[in-house]
Amino acid sequence: MVRGILSALGYSGRVKSPTYTLLEPYHAAGLDLCHFDLYRLQDENEWESAGFRDEFDGQAIFLIEWPEKAQSFIPPADLLIELKILPQGREVVIKGKTTMGWACLEQL
Repeated sequence: MVRGILSALGYSGRVKSPTYTLLEPYHAAGLDLCHFDLYRLQDENEWESAGFRDEFDGQAIFLIEWPEKAQSFIPPADLLIELKILPQGREVVIKGKTTMGWACLEQL
């Protein structure tokens, strides 16, 4: 999904999974994007000790996989995207969780 979003924004570079690095930053269409994969986080304190709080300066878009692993440290999501695997294909549900999220959905 992150590759698709970046591609839609015109990004043509390599898109790597942040499974081991936890964070991969990107710049596309004049936007800064940060892709987090928190699956390997053992506890929320790892988020804090890695200095990730500093990334949340209001200047970037965050795409976070496994956000529940750092739930008390990250701000509430504007959009919640749920992917469901079906017997044939997939289902995507996008929910606005904030005023900003609802505004983004209206633009789709």
